[in-house]
Amino acid sequence: MEWLNAENVVAVLTAVLGILASGGVLWYERRVPRRRRIGYRVQMDTPIGSDVRAGRPNFRLGLFNEAPEMSDATLVLLRIENDGSQSIADNDYTGREIHGLTAEFTDRTVRAIAVTQPPGAEHLMDHFTAAAGMRHTGGTIHLPRVPLNQGQHFKLLVLLTGGPVGSAIRVTGGLRDGDVAPNRSTTPDDTPPLFSRAARVITVLLTVCVVALATIIVARDDSRPPIGCARGELTVTGSTAFAPVVRELAKKYEKDCEGATVTVDAHGSNAGIRALAEAGAASEDGSPAVIALADGPKPGGYPQLRETRVAVSVFSLVVNDRVTLKNLSLDAVRKLYRGEITDWSQLGGPDLPVLLVSRDANSGTREVFQRRVLHRNEPVNSSRDCTHKDDAEAPVVRCELGSTEQVLATVADLPGAIGYSELRSGSGLKGLHRLTIDGDAPSVDDIGETGYPYREIEYAYTYGRPPADSLVSSFLTYMSRGGGQDVITTHGHLPCATPKGLRICGEE
Repeated sequence: MEWLNAENVVAVLTAVLGILASGGVLWYERRVPRRRRIGYRVQMDTPIGSDVRAGRPNFRLGLFNEAPEMSDATLVLLRIENDGSQSIADNDYTGREIHGLTAEFTDRTVRAIAVTQPPGAEHLMDHFTAAAGMRHTGGTIHLPRVPLNQGQHFKLLVLLTGGPVGSAIRVTGGLRDGDVAPNRSTTPDDTPPLFSRAARVITVLLTVCVVALATIIVARDDSRPPIGCARGELTVTGSTAFAPVVRELAKKYEKDCEGATVTVDAHGSNAGIRALAEAGAASEDGSPAVIALADGPKPGGYPQLRETRVAVSVFSLVVNDRVTLKNLSLDAVRKLYRGEITDWSQLGGPDLPVLLVSRDANSGTREVFQRRVLHRNEPVNSSRDCTHKDDAEAPVVRCELGSTEQVLATVADLPGAIGYSELRSGSGLKGLHRLTIDGDAPSVDDIGETGYPYREIEYAYTYGRPPADSLVSSFLTYMSRGGGQDVITTHGHLPCATPKGLRICGEE
């Protein structure tokens, strides 16, 4: 049975023990009468004489040395307390005599008594009178019927002679619905135990159960496989900017879902759209195992493709570190890409020629840049090596590269170069830095709150509606709404399924 595992067994045992303990306490409170109890204990029994029968010989001065019959004297400190569950009144003592308790010191004779009380209980002293039964004869002390609230106590400091240290000491007396018995203290200040033994045992057992349950929960593998794992082979193509996210998603899905193989083959958004359309047209069942990712909506002319909005991506302009500028106005960016600014000194930067490092026509990152920032197409390609003009009449050097990685490496290598990339791709690289536009920084955290223009929705396209039990549907759900959202967030994108993402993805 699936529920019969270590975690559930410990949880059930903990719950049963808690119920039994609670029920036991309730039953005890209702069925077992609460008892009165007087406890006593010897806190000190020490020799003060020189007789070796009373203990180890010691050094004495003053009255201890001069008083007669002190050679075998001992001092005893006896604590008497109410350690029961109810207060004790004077009429709760049941003896026939006027006194309530009797303290007997076997083989010793009482010579003197001093009674002490704790702070706040000075009223107890009013009861220690001869009229109330306070007296001593031989080795016996008769104590009055002293009322004691729960936890209250008094102490007797008794001077004795005639017997050795450690002779038996016993307190007796009768209590209505109660008894008198020796007790002991486990704390240095001799306070009575706060919890009973039963309470301590139950607490220990419950603690052991809770710790065992917590250990199982912490030690277990909480990673759950994606809902509706599917087997088979899947190809994900399209956006190179979103490719790092998809590669990590593919590895996690394959690890969690046995029998699934997800291949990431990114060649640009437009190339991915065309590849999906061709695969769909050639597929016999009309729904090939292909997903195309695009930075922004697909171009027209592909009515069979069905979209799913996955995430919001932020892109940034990157420039070589030799260009000391940190911010460009939107107007300056457009002039750069119209060829109207050919040297960085025209914008207050260094005396370096402008080199435009762009993506090829298949790039969704380029499509977003043209649509969101330039509001027009980039100028024609004028260089194959990104350094020299192939067209002498071109106003600036402009080259096209096949991937985001190539763009970043080239910009970092060429003084005066400017390019663009997905936000996370441009971080941590040496030789280049990101630019703000009109003072607005590229940031996923501030997306939708600033006027930063270079952003777009990442779309996932399928050819028609794939079967619900197919690997295409399963992986698409995992990526857009399932556990894949954590991976998307880690890579610096905003999942559309989050509250903020829903608002932005729904508006655009």
